[in-house]
Amino acid sequence: MAASLDGVFPATLQEKVKNSKLLVVGAGGIGCEILKNLVLSGFPEIEIIDLDTIDLSNLNRQFLFHREHVGKSKSQVARESALQFNPDVKIKAYHDSIMATDYGVNFFKKFDVVLNALDNRAARNHVNRMCLNAEVPLIESGTAGYNGQVELIKKGLTQCYECTPKATQKSFPGCTIRNTPSEPIHCIVWAKHLFNQLFGETVDDEDISPDVADPEAKGEADAENTANDTEKLSDEKVPDDGNVVRVNTRQWAKDSNYDAETLFNKFFYDDIKYLLSMSNLWKSRKPPTPIKWDSVILKQDEADTSFARQYHKIWSLAECAAVFADCLKKLKLNLENIEQGDSLVWDKDDQPAMDFVAACANIRGYIFEIARKSRFEIKSMAGNIIPAIATTNAITAGVVVLHTFKVLQNQLDKCKSVYMRLRPNPRQQLLVPEKVLTAPNPNCYVCAAEPAIHLRIDTKRVHIKEFRDEVLIKTLNMVNPDVIVDAKGVVVISSEEGETECNENKLMSEMDIVDGVLLKCDDFFQNYELSIIIVHIDAERDEPLFEVIADPNQLKPKEEVKTPENENGKKDDVSDGPSTSKRSKVNEIVDDDDDDLCLIEDDDDHNVSKPTDKSATEEVTEATDKLQVKSPEKPIATKRKTSVVDGDITEILDSDEEDGPTQSKRTKRSEPDEKGVINID
Repeated sequence: MAASLDGVFPATLQEKVKNSKLLVVGAGGIGCEILKNLVLSGFPEIEIIDLDTIDLSNLNRQFLFHREHVGKSKSQVARESALQFNPDVKIKAYHDSIMATDYGVNFFKKFDVVLNALDNRAARNHVNRMCLNAEVPLIESGTAGYNGQVELIKKGLTQCYECTPKATQKSFPGCTIRNTPSEPIHCIVWAKHLFNQLFGETVDDEDISPDVADPEAKGEADAENTANDTEKLSDEKVPDDGNVVRVNTRQWAKDSNYDAETLFNKFFYDDIKYLLSMSNLWKSRKPPTPIKWDSVILKQDEADTSFARQYHKIWSLAECAAVFADCLKKLKLNLENIEQGDSLVWDKDDQPAMDFVAACANIRGYIFEIARKSRFEIKSMAGNIIPAIATTNAITAGVVVLHTFKVLQNQLDKCKSVYMRLRPNPRQQLLVPEKVLTAPNPNCYVCAAEPAIHLRIDTKRVHIKEFRDEVLIKTLNMVNPDVIVDAKGVVVISSEEGETECNENKLMSEMDIVDGVLLKCDDFFQNYELSIIIVHIDAERDEPLFEVIADPNQLKPKEEVKTPENENGKKDDVSDGPSTSKRSKVNEIVDDDDDDLCLIEDDDDHNVSKPTDKSATEEVTEATDKLQVKSPEKPIATKRKTSVVDGDITEILDSDEEDGPTQSKRTKRSEPDEKGVINID
C-alpha cells in the first residue's frame, strides 16, 4: 500500500518498511487497529498471535470481526480480514499463547520490532523479558476508557515494563467476604467463590462458609483459646444435614443432587443462622436476616420468566431464587458432560455461570441489606470490565505505528512515551509526550545487570510448592524455574518433571531455606537468572506471607527511611522500588478478559502516568469522570510528590508543563462509593 507508492514515505523509510518483519502480540481492540494500520502502510511481512476466540461483546470495537466470526480464532479472522485491505501482505497467524514454549528467544529474534497489544500483566511481563533477551525493540501500548499510552522498551536505553511496581489487584480479607460483607462487590466475590466450590476448581482461600477463626467474632474470654477452638472445630465431622463445617462442598452438593431448596437453605439460612451465633460480630453492625426457600417472602413475590433476560433490571428476591434454581440445573448438566475430574471455569460471557453469580450475589445482598445490582452491573464488577472506547484504541494504534517508523529509522531518541487524555492540557494537547526517554531502574529485578531481590517470607509456613507457584511463577512471572541453594548446591526446585516432586510438600525451613540463605533461580525458557536473598518473617494471621523487595534500602526500619514532605508538611509515602506482596486468606478479583487494559499509576521521578493492571472498576471510572484542568499559574500540580493511600481514587491532573505528561494524584474518599460501575450502553 503506502510503502509501495513513491513519495508517500521518505526513500530511506520506504526501504526500511519494505524489508521489515513485525510481530503483533494480541488481536483485540488495539491489535486489530494496529494490524489494519500496518497492512495499509505497506509492511510486507507480519505475524500475529492471540489465544482468544471472538465473543459477541467484541464486535462493538474490534472492527475486523463480524457476527459470523463469533467463536472463531481472533488471530486467524484478523488475518483474513486484513488481507482484504492488501492481499499482497504476507500475514502468519498463530492461535496460541505467547507464553507457550514454542515461542522462545530465537522466535523473537526473527523480528525487527514487536508490538504489544495485550490485556493482562503476565503476558506483558513475559514478552518484556523475551524482547530484552532477544534485544528486539518492544512497543508497549494500552488503553483504559478514554486514557491511552504508548511507550518504547529497548534494553539498556529505556526502562522495561517491570522497572516500576504495578498496582496489585484489589483484594478483600477472607473474613469480610465470608462473615461481614458491607458492599455489593463483597457479595459478588462470595458468589464467584460459591460457583467454584460447587462447579469449578476449588481453592482453600475461597471457602464460602462462615469463618469460625475470625478474631472479631471472639469474646475476650475466647481470645486466649482461639487456637484451641479452631483446632477442635477443624476436627469435627460433617453433620448429616450438610451444615457449616464440611469437608467437601461439591461432594455434599452432588449427594444432594444439586437440589435448589437444599442448597438455598444451606447457604442462605443455615450459614446465616450460624453467623448470627457469633454475637460479637453484630455489636456494631446490623445483623443479617436468614431466608428460607419456602419463606413467605418468596411465596408472595411471584414473577414470570421474562425477567431473566432483562439485564438492566434489579431482580426481586423471588426472581433471584428462580434464576438460582434454573442455573443449578444447567450447570449440573454442564458438569456431567465434561470428563471425570475436570471442572467448570467461570466466565462472564457464559450465561448460566453469570446468571448464577448475579442471583447469588443479590440474594446475599438482600440478607445483609446491601444495595442490589442489575445483572449488567454485576457482570461489569465481576469481570472487572473497563469500557473500551473504539476511538481511544484507534488513536493509540496510530501512535504505535508512528513509533514503529521511528524505530526502523533508528530514531530511538524520538520514541518518547505518549499519553492520551480525555481533555486537552493547558497547551491544548490531547496526546502528551514525555520530555525524555525514561532510563532503566538500576534496582529492577529483570533488566538490571545482576538481577537480585530480597524476599521477606515466613519460611515456617510456606511450602516449597507455594514458593514456586505463588512467588516464582505468579509474582516474579517465571515459567519453568530451577532453584538451587547457593551455599550447598542443593536443587530445591527443578523444571524437569518429577525430579524434585518430593520437596513440594516440605516447608522452606525444612529444606534449610532460612533467614540469610541465598537462592539462585534460573528460567531457561526466558533466559532469566535471579538471585533471591531470604529474609525470614513471622507473619500474623491475614498478614502477607511474603513480600518481594527489589531495593535493599526498603529493608531498613521505617524510622530510618526519610520521606519527603509535601506542601502541607505531611510526609508522602514514597517507595524506592518494586514491592509485591501476597496475602494469606485474601480473595482477589482477577479476570483479565478485558481488552487492552492499561491503567494509570504514579511516578515520583517525572510525574508521569505509567501502565498498570489495576482491577478496581470504580477507580478507573472515577479517574475518567473526575478529570480536571489546572491553570498554568499553579505549577504545584507538576512538582508535588505523589502519595498512595489505600482505598483512594486516582484523580488525573493536567500538567502545566509545555510538553509534560499526565500526572496522577491520589485524593482520599471520605465515604465508600458503591457507584463503581460505568454504564456503557
